[in-house]
Amino acid sequence: METLSQHLEYLALCGDDTKAEDQILESLNGILLALTEDKQRSFSLLRESGIFLTLAKILKGNPRCAVKAAQVLSEIAKNEEMKKPCIEADLVLTLIPLLESTDQEMLLHAGRAIGRICYDNRDLQEELVKVGVITSLVRILTDYAESEPLVHVDLLALCNLADLDTAKEALSKTKVAEQLVKQLRRAENHERLEIVFEVLQALAENDALKVQLVEAGVQEVLSEILLRLQGSSQAEDTCIVKAASDLIVSLLLGDGNCVRMVQLGVIHQLLDLLETHVESGDISVQHAALSALRNLAIPVVNKVQMLEEGVAERIQALLRSEMPPVQFKLLGTLRLLADGQADAAEILGQDPMLLNRLVQWCNANDHTGVRGEANRLLASILRHNRSQEVVKAIQEAQGVKHLVSMTTSKHTAMQNEALNALAIASAIDLETLEESFKESQLVQSLHKLLQDDNTSPEVKYNSMGLLCSLLNSGDLRQEIEDDKIKETLEKLCSHSNADVVKEAVTTLQVLRGETPH
Repeated sequence: METLSQHLEYLALCGDDTKAEDQILESLNGILLALTEDKQRSFSLLRESGIFLTLAKILKGNPRCAVKAAQVLSEIAKNEEMKKPCIEADLVLTLIPLLESTDQEMLLHAGRAIGRICYDNRDLQEELVKVGVITSLVRILTDYAESEPLVHVDLLALCNLADLDTAKEALSKTKVAEQLVKQLRRAENHERLEIVFEVLQALAENDALKVQLVEAGVQEVLSEILLRLQGSSQAEDTCIVKAASDLIVSLLLGDGNCVRMVQLGVIHQLLDLLETHVESGDISVQHAALSALRNLAIPVVNKVQMLEEGVAERIQALLRSEMPPVQFKLLGTLRLLADGQADAAEILGQDPMLLNRLVQWCNANDHTGVRGEANRLLASILRHNRSQEVVKAIQEAQGVKHLVSMTTSKHTAMQNEALNALAIASAIDLETLEESFKESQLVQSLHKLLQDDNTSPEVKYNSMGLLCSLLNSGDLRQEIEDDKIKETLEKLCSHSNADVVKEAVTTLQVLRGETPH
């Protein structure tokens, strides 16, 4: 330790003497040696010595010794208590210009020192972003993409900064997405993959960066990684598969992005992924791809493109899966695709295989989620359809009775979907449906809904709308009269909800054969 004291004394006296470079380098090497021999004692001496201002001078004014000074700093900054004097001596701002160096050793030590001093210090990290460290980090990642130690230091730095909104904003103005996708592609070990995923996951919270990542082809690399690790039961592989799956979902949150993603062809990559994993693949991959697909089907402009590109047919092919969670999500995606799209409703509503499968699921008592989604998809097809053929196809597949049951669901949204679907179908082709309505006792179900005080006003309103359609059939009109629905309608004329009152008056007028006002 005496030698360390001598080195520190020398540096304090002659640290800024450019003619004494050999002696300065010897003293800096002496500090590094002392740190390997007795860390705690060395740190104590270093703290008392005021070496930090001397190191700052060397970094600024002595290019030949600056690399070694940066190395000393990166070792000193490993100790938590040594960070404060480093900050007080303004060493971070002194180190930042050194990131513009072309000397790889300098970049390595300066990068490590900055990373260690600023770790877990939000104010300092914000300061780093403000003074332009992001541009330097992206430059290093670009210029030295093959240098493992430099890439490692760079990725750790990005990992520490990526949570800051200011950093994301700065990164969105660079070509970082391309570089990260390149690193993801060439990552060979789990540790490297995990760091890259951590950075990507943070960046995927920014809309501009999401699109840049997809334009850089991140989804293709994710697919490759997932296919490579498919079926592996190793814990590390499972972690990577989960990270890749989570990233897929993150990339597809937000309407604007979803539109761009479909334009870039992500949908077919997701379907390829699902087709590979649907039978025996990893559950987290299925879950991620299905969630992503569902998100993509929400914007109207996407529905049209997805239908034109045959996505509905590919999803139907995937429905061969016997796994209820997969079936549940796929049915939900088809329902979203059909939502508001008459063309989609017509395509799906004239596919006998799909309709028969839906009717089977409507009977599935072992998985209520799948049963609910199957019913909702049937209702959606009828609700958005304008074709007699679809009404006939659903009638032939024996789907009507399930929609009648759905009118008494515990969920108000599902009741309304069923009532609206049946009203539209009745307006298109009541004759085809008449027999099914009688067998499934639709009139009696509607009467119960109207009598029940717990039925929501909207359900009552829609029930009366459907009744008006049914009155166009002689047999169903007779059932309505026999069931004394007229008395219930008269009571509803004094209901507390104005819409219910209005619809009750209209329905009574139709029932009496009057023209509604």
